[in-house]
Parts: sequence; C-alpha cells; structure tokens
Amino acid sequence: MDRLSRRQFVQGAGVVGLGLLAGCGRLLRRGQESLGAKAARLCREWRKWWPARWTFARVEGVEPTNNGSERALRPWVLWRKRSFGCDSETGSRFAERLLTVAATCRQQGRGLLDFLVAAGEAALWGTAPPSLLPAGQGG
Repeated sequence: MDRLSRRQFVQGAGVVGLGLLAGCGRLLRRGQESLGAKAARLCREWRKWWPARWTFARVEGVEPTNNGSERALRPWVLWRKRSFGCDSETGSRFAERLLTVAATCRQQGRGLLDFLVAAGEAALWGTAPPSLLPAGQGG
C-alpha cells in the first residue's frame, strides 16, 4: 500500500474531505438532539473534540495515529503491571511524573540521571529547575 504524502492528503481532503466533514458534523448535531441519552452524550463528546481529531491534517509534523505514543508508553505499562502499581494517590502522582520525565528525556536524547541531579540541585539551592521543553521552546 502506497503512503500518501501530507501534501497529497491535504489536496485530496480539500476535494472530498470538506463534504465529508460537513456531513459528519450534521450527523453529530442531529445525533445529539434526537437519539437516546447515551448516543446524544457520545455525539456531544465527538463534536467537542472534532477539531482536535483533524489536527494532523492542519499541522505539519503531527502524525495521524498515536502509535508513537503507544510504543513510548508500553515499557511503563509493563513496569506498572510487574510492580503492582502504587498504593497511594501521592505514589501514583510521583510515578506518573517520574515516568513522564524519563520518557521525555529519552525522546530528547538527554540523560535521565543528569536531569534528575540538576532538578535536585535546583531544589536544594533554590534556583530555577531544568526545563523539559526542547531547546528553543522556553527551556
């Protein structure tokens, strides 16, 4: 199966997609007004997030799937399963934050230990903590 370039997709979507999007929007509006409570709730949720579902078509570099995110989370899901998770809300927040920092450092090619040491030193000395934002984006 040949992959479409983003340019080809946007050009094709311009012809076919506008009618499809308009039709789906009408169906969702009708659905939230005339169906049962569960279906109406589903249609409301879909309409609420409808623009976000098409971000990949508007913004260069946004993937149309979440496969990359799913692959990045997989090791942490397995870790949580093996370790039986956390027993407290505080422990859960700590694990979430630490796993987020670890995944972000890995994506950016940064050393996790270096980041954690810098964060600890900043807390100890009362200085600004290191940023997880990529260079040039506020960090």
